[in-house]
Amino acid sequence: MKCGSMKKLILLTGLSLFAQDVTFKSETKLVIVDLTAKDKNGNPITTLKKDDIALFEDGVRQQISVFELQKLGGEPLTPLSFTADAPRTIEERAAPKPASVAPAANSVVRYQDRRLLCLFFDMSSMDAPEQVRAEDAAVKFLSSQMTSSDLVEIMTYTTSLKVVQEWTDDRDALISTIRKLTLGEGADLADMAATSADENDDSGSFVADETEFNIFNTDRKLSAIEDAARKLSIFPEKKALIYFSSGIGKTGVENQSQIKATTNAANRANVSIYPVDARGLVALPPGGDASQASPRGTGLLSQSKQNGIRSSFNDSQETLVTIAEDTGGKAMLDTNDLAMGIRRAQQDMSSYYILGYYSTNPKEDGKFRRIDVRLLNKEVNARLDFRKGYYADKTWQKFTAADKERQLEEALTLGDPVNDLPLAIEVDYFRVARERYFVPVSVKLPGSAVGLVRKGAKQTNVLDFIGQIRDASGKLVSGVRDEITVKLDEENASKIAQRHLQYDTGLALGPGTYTLRFLARENLTGKMGTFETRFTIPDLNSAKSLRLSSVVWSSQKEPITAAVGDAGTSKKLTAQSPLVQDNQKIVPSITRVFRRDQTLFVYFEAYDPALDPDRKTPSLTADVELLLGGRKIYTSPPARVTKLATARPGVAPFSFQIPLSKLPPGQYVAQIDVIDETGRKFAFPRSEIVLLAPSNPGTMARK
Repeated sequence: MKCGSMKKLILLTGLSLFAQDVTFKSETKLVIVDLTAKDKNGNPITTLKKDDIALFEDGVRQQISVFELQKLGGEPLTPLSFTADAPRTIEERAAPKPASVAPAANSVVRYQDRRLLCLFFDMSSMDAPEQVRAEDAAVKFLSSQMTSSDLVEIMTYTTSLKVVQEWTDDRDALISTIRKLTLGEGADLADMAATSADENDDSGSFVADETEFNIFNTDRKLSAIEDAARKLSIFPEKKALIYFSSGIGKTGVENQSQIKATTNAANRANVSIYPVDARGLVALPPGGDASQASPRGTGLLSQSKQNGIRSSFNDSQETLVTIAEDTGGKAMLDTNDLAMGIRRAQQDMSSYYILGYYSTNPKEDGKFRRIDVRLLNKEVNARLDFRKGYYADKTWQKFTAADKERQLEEALTLGDPVNDLPLAIEVDYFRVARERYFVPVSVKLPGSAVGLVRKGAKQTNVLDFIGQIRDASGKLVSGVRDEITVKLDEENASKIAQRHLQYDTGLALGPGTYTLRFLARENLTGKMGTFETRFTIPDLNSAKSLRLSSVVWSSQKEPITAAVGDAGTSKKLTAQSPLVQDNQKIVPSITRVFRRDQTLFVYFEAYDPALDPDRKTPSLTADVELLLGGRKIYTSPPARVTKLATARPGVAPFSFQIPLSKLPPGQYVAQIDVIDETGRKFAFPRSEIVLLAPSNPGTMARK
């Protein structure tokens, strides 16, 4: 049958050749490089000729096919008669019809001698007063500081990225567009609050199309910036992205790879990012402002509360500084003149050259191509600034087995992460010996991002998982590598778009600070996702306070035999895991999003509690509190442990089951109250969770 099929295919191909003319096609892609040349005083040099420049790719000289000078002036326009105090509503001020500047036809350079400034308003991170300040700063710049060379585009982000005004120099149209932005839109997302799933979640390619992935994913703002850079990449000119926000926090599901992916996408698109902190100059009250609940305990007296507030504020600005420095921009922080951030971008963009060449390397191998530009004219003393390279295209269907293996290794080790496949990862720790800890690693990816192909009665795909763990010095200490074939019946295959796939593994590590870099790839289309995070395993033996493991929050328990794919379950690994009890495994909820038709499972362990001198037994109590808006909504019945576990010495396990059906939807602070009555020690670990209205979620877990 195989031989007959092959013959039939050859026959049909032969017939089609005789039925029509044969056409051979060859495709080459133009590579664009923006080049800035400045003299020793920092002034742009605009007298270079094409013959003065030599351009190399991987050491091979390339023929320059495009050589254009972008001469940017700084002549200010006449100030408009109205100011930032103009009426705020459409009814009070008639809006002129927006007008866009048409790009040049049949030309690589679309906007000749134009400075491209994109104003990006991240409404999801700004409260309403901060949105007002950001909009007023933009209006101030447009009305009195814009020059004749400037073209401006306006983007907004709430739950999706929108281009609300194309490139234009019509200041009336730009100001009208800004005034039309709805104040307070997206402000409820500033603290990652959400109460129900968004059925119209059209966030685009930069985040998963599952609301659960969007709520607690602190990378969604970075993903939106990455998507904005990709949209701007179609323009070969230099671009400045002025990003108005109130910082990018570091709570929730954090992926350090997303920072690299965002900055790399911006660099490839010739986009410099200029973040502007719309909070301005902030004075932080010692106990927090009125938006926060009053501090409990002695935190206010010991300054730990104030230090925590300041640390959180600094963390939200640290990411802004990182993406600015890595893309050649500048972060504007702690100033009430927000328009200064736009002016800084305007001043930094001086005259430059656009170079274009057709690469002599036709391979679509996805490798990094290094670019070098040299000045041949020895009479000109200039400092050259240009992008250092790019990644070649890759065609997954043409990859051999060796190519696929090499791709995995390079994607894991090179500095250009990929985020086509959204991932969320949780790393926990449980003590199994005095100096050894069992570290469960859970990886979740949305089922809608995984394609399936029919093989017999099943729908299948092959997933690759590879991870590396390095210590604080960068030394590789452990790793994981699995290839799992997913097999789904018709019922589960039809529901995969509304479900998730979860991969679980475990490692044995000692105390210390580690970096986990993890990669997942689905082998039907070749989509990959990279996740990088730092985690710390504390040395509980030296802790003076009550010693606790990680707290695992879950909505699902599964039999260890229930799996849609398996890489070969290790019985030793299963026996080590504290999450496996009575042949049932607690599946961690990585995104910490639950629904009211689910049960919340909570598991953690206390170590080395004090023992009663006479009875030689411990006495520990614990309960779970759920707080909504600073008010206590629920307190679980207390659990008491008076007997240590027999399998591992010095372990007091706690397990809770909390029905969620009677709780209102919203964003909760979940607090564990643990008291060692004999040792007179206590601990109050906290976590944020979100409770949604019921729907039809599901998780397919691999054990």
